[in-house]
Amino acid sequence: MTDLLWPGDHRAGQIFSDAAYLAAMVRVETAWLSVLVDAGIAPASARADLTAALSEADVEAVAVAAEATGNPVPGMLELLRERTGGEPARWLHRGLTSQDVVDTALLLCLREALDRIRSELGTQVHTLATLAETHRDDPMLARTLTQPALPTTVGMKIAHWLTGILDGADCVAALPEPPVQAGGAAGTMAAATELSGSPAGAITLSGRLAAVLGLADSPPWHTTRSVITRTGDALVTCCDAWAHIANDVAASSRPEIGELAEGRGGGSSTMPHKNNPVLSILIRRTASVAPSLAAILHAASAAGIDERSDGGWHAEWAALRTLARRALAAAAQTTELLTGLVIDTERAAANLAAAGDLIAEQRTMAELTGGTPRSDYTGAAADLIDAALQRARHTMEAT
Repeated sequence: MTDLLWPGDHRAGQIFSDAAYLAAMVRVETAWLSVLVDAGIAPASARADLTAALSEADVEAVAVAAEATGNPVPGMLELLRERTGGEPARWLHRGLTSQDVVDTALLLCLREALDRIRSELGTQVHTLATLAETHRDDPMLARTLTQPALPTTVGMKIAHWLTGILDGADCVAALPEPPVQAGGAAGTMAAATELSGSPAGAITLSGRLAAVLGLADSPPWHTTRSVITRTGDALVTCCDAWAHIANDVAASSRPEIGELAEGRGGGSSTMPHKNNPVLSILIRRTASVAPSLAAILHAASAAGIDERSDGGWHAEWAALRTLARRALAAAAQTTELLTGLVIDTERAAANLAAAGDLIAEQRTMAELTGGTPRSDYTGAAADLIDAALQRARHTMEAT
């Protein structure tokens, strides 16, 4: 999957692509057939592996048909019934509703995206911890509100980045396991209850579906969309942390500063001498739109009404897919940025020395305490770096 207007989208691969989502819906239907057969509700002849029945070539037909019903499930079911026939076609989707398939497939795709993002975050924590340790004592000018402030160290700056990444990783780690959705037409499991003969049987069917798909067993959550909004918020937190790093690299790669640089910069179509911080720019781009995508998820959740939302639910799908893919691309770009990051410690020290009287707090503090100004006025930087590194070690051990 590629997107000419979103450079880097290819890094997300086929995750949450139309073809991947169609395959996820088919996987849900295949799993449900197996559950019905295993429970003795459907005959053994109803069992079928539907995964080969549809392909990427069917995406357009399913998408076009979706306009008539408001979601892609009925069009998919029509094709599946045409191509399977017999008992599988007769028992296909029996006891489910479109929302069960749409929501469960969304979370199957989302789980794959989150797994990739967790992996990228783990690499970033390890890389940043190594960089913070390596450069813990290298002097550098701290800037506040764009202006020279105090002496700091390169390690301290990297420790701040590390803390942001750890916060993002904590948010992702705190997400519950993606839950199954098998509530039937109105979230009451009425059809599954009739099929199984009891409410307990219906609940058991849902649990078996969850087990087959590797999802969390869960009661129906039709118009309770916190599982979606929490995930969106976690992804935005990660994008914030990645953008902080990208902002610092982009600013410090200016020739007049020259403290940081990307391992591979991008050129210009008319100015080949340039070494543009392209990865940083693309990461910042993602962070600039991620909050609005998460806001759509919250607006969709807030629009929830009755037992299936009329519009809010539908608005959620594309926003979730877009946010997940863009966050995944930004995660991979940040990993590459950090892995290839070039740090000019000599230039950093020179910029600090050149600031001279612009960083006068240590002189003021020396006058107050009766001492002399210290050239290594970095406060508790070493201890703060150690604290960030200790937290990073705990995270790496846990994963």
